[in-house]
Amino acid sequence: MPPTATALPSSFGPPLVSVNPATGQTIETFTALSAGAVEARLATATTAARAWATTPIGDRGRVLVGVADLFEAELPDIANLLTTEMGKPFAQAKAEVAKCAAACRWFAEHAPALLATRPVAVDGATAAVAFQPVGPVLAVMPWNFPLWQVIRFAAPAVMAGNVGLLKHAPNVSRTALLLEDLFRRAGAPTGVFQALLIGVDQVPAVIADPRVRAVTLTGSVGAGRAVAAQAGAVGKKVVLELGGSDPFVVLPSANLDRAIAVAVQARIQNNGQSCIAAKRFIVHDAVADRFTEGFVAAMEALQVGDPFDPATEVGPLVTVAARATIEAQVDDARAQGAAILCGGGRPEASATLDAGGFYYRPTVITGIGEGMRVATEEVFGPVALLFRVASAREALDVANGTEFGLGSSVWTEDRDEQRLFTEQLEAGQVFVNGMTASMPQLPFGGVKSSGHGRELSSYGIHEFCNVKTVWTAGAPA
Repeated sequence: MPPTATALPSSFGPPLVSVNPATGQTIETFTALSAGAVEARLATATTAARAWATTPIGDRGRVLVGVADLFEAELPDIANLLTTEMGKPFAQAKAEVAKCAAACRWFAEHAPALLATRPVAVDGATAAVAFQPVGPVLAVMPWNFPLWQVIRFAAPAVMAGNVGLLKHAPNVSRTALLLEDLFRRAGAPTGVFQALLIGVDQVPAVIADPRVRAVTLTGSVGAGRAVAAQAGAVGKKVVLELGGSDPFVVLPSANLDRAIAVAVQARIQNNGQSCIAAKRFIVHDAVADRFTEGFVAAMEALQVGDPFDPATEVGPLVTVAARATIEAQVDDARAQGAAILCGGGRPEASATLDAGGFYYRPTVITGIGEGMRVATEEVFGPVALLFRVASAREALDVANGTEFGLGSSVWTEDRDEQRLFTEQLEAGQVFVNGMTASMPQLPFGGVKSSGHGRELSSYGIHEFCNVKTVWTAGAPA
């Protein structure tokens, strides 16, 4: 029998507001979907899932290539939406759109091999492992990479034969609707990818609905644990990519000039609002003075301003609340004796910086004590925490001394030190002499409070598959 729908909240909930963080002005306000509208979309997803699961994988791939074509053809306009809605510098927005197109093409090309049935040698029988879709997948996604976070779930999930239901962050509702429209114009059948403009209060009922077969979330630790509890209560698979406090370790043999340049980029990418941004800079005493001098000078010289200005390197934080959180974290560290080496406050308004925008100066803090908020919380903005250590082993201990374990970057030419960190860093990713990044070919995810499960690569495409054992008596002919 088909699954039975659950009761959905009848209220619309609070409005979903899109605000330009560079000016503080409201762009557009949306009304959350009613219970009837959500029910209709769940029913559509259920019908679409049955048909899409049996659609030839080549046809699925053609849809994904069509999405990639649209990303590329409309790149400037789509990037403009990203910058306007969440404040990232326009050049970075264009790079995000291009990255999404590349990922769609990668999964369209490689999914047939990744999903192919695999024969397994067993005695006296024919056996294989098959990968089959699970059905509608709910994705609860954040605002910081409003396209890429979605595509890195959607591209593999849709190629595997699943259908997507996107509950996006309320401040990027226009981006959510854009994504739905891109899939439609690329030829995806109705219901293969839908946006659910709903509030947080409506999410538990959607998770509980038996027509939704799995859940993925990228967001805060608190949000992840809440969704995991809701999904667990009804026995559903969940993939979580949560916060990070990524270490950036610099040891004496590192190429220091290169490490400094990458350290700045790794901290301020996306205005410092990236889960895999380097946040804790752990530097060996032997090179700490030189690193600190170069790093602080480079952070202080960064151009803060209008994200559409080509000269801008750091745009605004996403909301006034996000800036208030950063201000409170830095003020707490200052009050407890930390040294603010640069930044530590709002920039002055100028011709390229609107007084109503949510700007914060790039900041470097040292002298960090255990009781400070910055020592235990994720700092989601252009604020770098600087630690000095006396040895590689101490650097490893400091790097692991957090509840998070998402990404990491280690700078050393010493093979033994490289081996030490790649083997013993408690993180989902270790990048040696480079900046942590995500790419379709490699699995992406974390350990500890940074979540579980993986996105991207073969591991990501199999997360929302029924990995089915098929065994037939009798040896193969």
